[in-house]
Amino acid sequence: MDLKKIMVVDDDTDQIYTVSLILNESGDEYRVIGVKSGMDCLELLEKNAIPDLILLDIMMPEMSGWKLVKRLKETAWKNIPVIFLTARTNKIAKTAGGWLGDDYIEKPFDGADLKRRIDKVLKNTS
Repeated sequence: MDLKKIMVVDDDTDQIYTVSLILNESGDEYRVIGVKSGMDCLELLEKNAIPDLILLDIMMPEMSGWKLVKRLKETAWKNIPVIFLTARTNKIAKTAGGWLGDDYIEKPFDGADLKRRIDKVLKNTS
């Protein structure tokens, strides 16, 4: 089985750690790359560290998840699937997130559900 690279973009390092623990429980299926900002994400992409999927927080300083996904859609990285993983729970954010991304998951989240939804997006975009 191919190792799937999942980039977690979240300014909260506890969230990155939690996602890493959840995804690494399943064995050698995932490799988690954690970055704390949209700029860090873009820098890694420019260095050719291309993930199979990006888990993206919306509310971050400097560059929001909305701005980052807009930048991604304007580049060669537009085909990287994006799942919003956020504490934003209002209807407008959910609608926009569902339209701009491949899925929208609210924090706090269930680990088994997170894995299931990641696998579904990866299957649908491969």
